[in-house]
Amino acid sequence: MTTPRRTKVLIIEDSPVVQELLCHIVGQDPRLEVTGVAASGEQALRMLDRIHPDVVSLDIRLPGMDGFQVTQQIMRHRPTPIVVVASASTDAAMPMKALQAGALAVVEKPGGLSRGDYQALSRHLCTQLYSMSQVKVIRQRITRPERGPPVRGNGRMPAPADGPSPFASAPAQRVYKALGIATSTGGPNALVKLLGGLGGLPPLPVLLVQHIGAPFVAGFASWLGSVCPFPVVVAENGAFPMPGTIHMAPGDRHLSLTPTGRIVLTDDPPQCGQRPSGDVMFEAMAATYGPGGLGVILTGMGEDGARGLLAMRRAGAYTIAEHASTAVIHGMPGAAVRLGAALEELPLDDIPARLLHLVQNPTESP
Repeated sequence: MTTPRRTKVLIIEDSPVVQELLCHIVGQDPRLEVTGVAASGEQALRMLDRIHPDVVSLDIRLPGMDGFQVTQQIMRHRPTPIVVVASASTDAAMPMKALQAGALAVVEKPGGLSRGDYQALSRHLCTQLYSMSQVKVIRQRITRPERGPPVRGNGRMPAPADGPSPFASAPAQRVYKALGIATSTGGPNALVKLLGGLGGLPPLPVLLVQHIGAPFVAGFASWLGSVCPFPVVVAENGAFPMPGTIHMAPGDRHLSLTPTGRIVLTDDPPQCGQRPSGDVMFEAMAATYGPGGLGVILTGMGEDGARGLLAMRRAGAYTIAEHASTAVIHGMPGAAVRLGAALEELPLDDIPARLLHLVQNPTESP
């Protein structure tokens, strides 16, 4: 029997103590092997063409070039999946800038063996390194689907599952009350593009689930608010979503809603392995807003959000999934399309204009 090839990991970390710790953690995982260790970005760039890593573990604070600059150089000269491994106390903006430059994920750096969460953080790091190594990050020319009015089943308006239609009829007078967005891997860049194109959107509350480690949620919200035309806040229990504001699910808590529209944060079990979960948020929007909801599912690994988006569509909401031609990972939107949860499947650049058109023409039906 042929032994499966291990995923080759390049570790970029300036601390000898942390280098040794990361080498130990990666070496314990049968899926992974350390193929090189660099103490600086400059050294790592010199090693890339020689060792051909499948994935890079990147410290964000480095001597000389910082993690953001290293990410830029790697993605420019030899695109390779990058996982940012950062301390929870790291300046919040730096990991987010690395994500915007092309890194795929940010995870918390495991501390010493004495930490109670050492095993969990170590497993999460190895899983992220292995999963992200499968992502094709080489630049590809985007081929857009042919434009035109949506037609059911042509890839722009997917058909629901076989059998009698379970979907509510669209009302003659449609008024949108809220927009929900769920995303994971590749989400930071996708959100910047999506939200940046919504500057003319009439003031709707926006609910957001972005899969990211709990220690980085506040920093992510602050960073996203600095690069998009809307204020971004971490959602608070009991608050009403404010028009024109993005309410981001906090770390390790589900974002739900009461029937009257107040935010509810829960510690219920993860859905599709995720907490917060796009499924939980979309299902709450279906129950609370019905036909007045807008749901968008963007790039991400796994299937989180697909069932919830289906619940929104069944409630008469308007639902959109990102097309495979622009999604870094088509897992989440692809799952939604397969379920028939998306009324439209659109390239990322087309989604803002579609949302603007829908909200500015509220009587249009699917």
